[in-house]
Amino acid sequence: MPDVHDLVTTRADRPGAIAAAAAARRRPAGWRGEHGRMMIIAADHPARGALRAGPDPLAMGNRMDLLRRICTALARPGVNGVLGTPDILEDLLLLGALDDKVVIGSMNRGGLAGTGFEIDDRFTAYDGDSLAAAGFSGGKMLLRIDPDDAGTVATLESCGRAVGDLAAHRLMAMVEPFIAHRVDGRVRNELSAEAMIRAMTVAAGLGTTSAYTWLKVPVVAEMERVMAATTLPALILGGEVAEDAEAAYVRWSKALALPTVQGLVIGRSLLYPPGGDVAGAVDRAVSLL
Repeated sequence: MPDVHDLVTTRADRPGAIAAAAAARRRPAGWRGEHGRMMIIAADHPARGALRAGPDPLAMGNRMDLLRRICTALARPGVNGVLGTPDILEDLLLLGALDDKVVIGSMNRGGLAGTGFEIDDRFTAYDGDSLAAAGFSGGKMLLRIDPDDAGTVATLESCGRAVGDLAAHRLMAMVEPFIAHRVDGRVRNELSAEAMIRAMTVAAGLGTTSAYTWLKVPVVAEMERVMAATTLPALILGGEVAEDAEAAYVRWSKALALPTVQGLVIGRSLLYPPGGDVAGAVDRAVSLL
């Protein structure tokens, strides 16, 4: 794998190499991997200022270390995609790591972690035109609905426009919805069945069409009842690094048995697993599919 000097030199002297790499990239044959599901590695956390993984508050703060972990994960059999912001995806393009992969670009990054404006999550990264120009497969947006924060309505409106924009390009709109509340000054997602049902039904109705909308959801209690709230395809997210990794695999496996669930979108749990074995953690997740 090239070192940081190679990437920086290319970015400084040949910025056009990024567009050239995107144009030359081999596109995947379809959404699904050989297992019939999607297995996406999520790496869009740093641009929101969310760098923690497990006990380390700055685990994702070393970019070359993060890129090595992502490349290790993407090289494992059964992994057929990645989710990231422009800076990360363009590094991966320059490294030649995105051939035959489903690539999802992260779109709204304005709601920085730990800020007073976190819920007003403006779109500051990809849009439909840039995703289409790069030859990527879709865009992802986070939608946190805080009943007590008026910034929610701007985020809702922006997500609705983004869903329609992506659909116009025939690109996936991956919406990650939560009901959220500010507790002791920090935004916390409500992970009850009732909250997820409400969030998912709101997300499913956004935009001028739902034809290209997918949901990205956590595993919560009563998942059968939660997933019965929609007919949209859904992907299960990994969330924080779990102390009990085996319990997390069991939860993901049970969720994958539900008809709406089409695969996994896992980030820190696989990139920073307990013990540090990225390849082993990824292979274990792929085995669930």
